[in-house]
This record gives sequence, structure tokens and C-alpha cells, in this order.
Amino acid sequence: MTRIETTFKALKSQNKKALIPYIMAGDPNPAVTVSLLHDLVAHGADIIELGLPFSDPMADGQIIAHAGERALARGTSTLSAIEMVREFRKTNTHTPILVMGYLNPIEIIGYEKFADLCASAGVDAILMVDLPPYEAGDFPKNLHTRTDNPINQIFLLSPTTEPERRAKVIKECSGFIYYVSVKGVTGSKALNVDEVSRQIQIIKSETDIPVCVGFGIRDGVSARALGAVADGVIVGSELVKNFAGVAADDEAAIASARANLLAKMDELRAAIDSI
Repeated sequence: MTRIETTFKALKSQNKKALIPYIMAGDPNPAVTVSLLHDLVAHGADIIELGLPFSDPMADGQIIAHAGERALARGTSTLSAIEMVREFRKTNTHTPILVMGYLNPIEIIGYEKFADLCASAGVDAILMVDLPPYEAGDFPKNLHTRTDNPINQIFLLSPTTEPERRAKVIKECSGFIYYVSVKGVTGSKALNVDEVSRQIQIIKSETDIPVCVGFGIRDGVSARALGAVADGVIVGSELVKNFAGVAADDEAAIASARANLLAKMDELRAAIDSI
């Protein structure tokens, strides 16, 4: 059983929902990321989604796309982001880490080498937005059946997913299903809770895999509403936006942005714990 699977089992036994914050590796500068991961845990994160910076992030809105640009400009790569997870694991061996990115860097590194690096660093799950299940081949199975450190392959479902593709995602996905709550990119505002609830009920009628909702969650109210129908909520843009315009070497501005980010974490945690 992976760390993610263990986490959801424990949450279910406690009648709790998962809070999954997203941050971009290397933003506002690479030296901040590991300590920020620990802060997220201290402020209620059950699982952490760590963005791998990429120059052409098709699923991301401006907030996260700009965060990736800042991280790349400050020297963060896919490989250095994985090393941040390795550093985090020196003192935290229980909080699952999901890395989210795009396929091009993996193609360059090589699938097997990338998987080996993730496993040795303590990565628990991989989400590649532009690697759909029909094109993934044996990659998901090979990740999940590793003997050293099994890794979950996370896939996306959205409001426009056809039943045939939904069945394929359910078959290939492990850990949890990432349901995209809106028709758009990260940070989108057009959130329809009733429609999301209807879609999640359909998915949960077809699988026991936990379903977590991301895209469009902005505050405690929306987190509570979606947490009531899902197994967890994923929040990215509302956290990442705090580092917009912050200079990489401005310690006071970084500290202020960090405090605002963690205050939002406290709001989200309190909201979903009140369900």
C-alpha cells in the first residue's frame, strides 16, 4: 500500500477529507521550497502536490504559469525539484508528495530513469497532464508494482470526459482520481457545485478509488462545499498567487507572502474539518 492509499484509508476511518495544497517547486526561490513543504504539513496538508516548472503549461492559468516561469528563471528544473522531495524526506517520511508536470521533461530524462529518481527520492505519485491513459502504455502499472517504492499514477477527469474514457481512467488510475471541477485552466472561476456533485456521484458509483476535486477552489466556502461531496480538495492558484511579484531575494516580502499562504491553509483546513 502506498503512502497515498494509507492516507486515504486513515482519513476515511476518521470521517475526514483530504486537504491537498499545490505549490510550484522553486517559487519564489529554490531555497524556500523544502521548508514551505514542512509548513504546509504543519498547517493541515494531508498530501502535497508539487509542481514541476515547465515552459508551456497547457492546463495552467496565468497564476501557476507565471510561477513556473519564475521557478525556471531562478534555476529550478525537474531534476532539482525531485531533489527537493529527497531533502523533505530526510525529516518527513509520512506525508505523501504528488509531482505534477508535463511530459516533455520526462521524455528527455527517460521514463525509467524518471521513475527511478522519483522512487529513490520518496515521490508517491505522478500526474502528467499531457499523458492520457490511452497513451501511457505500461507506465502506470510499472509505477504501481515497483518493489522498492510503489508510485501512484494520477489521471484527470473533467466535466467533458466521455464515459468510455472515464472507464479507462478508473482502470489505470491509482491513489485517487483528480476531478477537474471546471471547463478551463487552473484558477478558473466558473465553479458549479451542483454539477460537480452530480459528476462525482457518477464516478463514485463506478469505483472505490477516492475522488479529489481541483481547479476553481478559492476559499473555505468552496472547499467545504466540494469537500462535502468528494474525498478531498486540491487548492493551487489561491496559494501560489501570494508569490506573484515577490523578488527572489526579498526576504521580508517572501515572509509576508508565506504568512498569507499559510493563513489560507488554516482557512481551508478549518472549513473542510467542519463538514
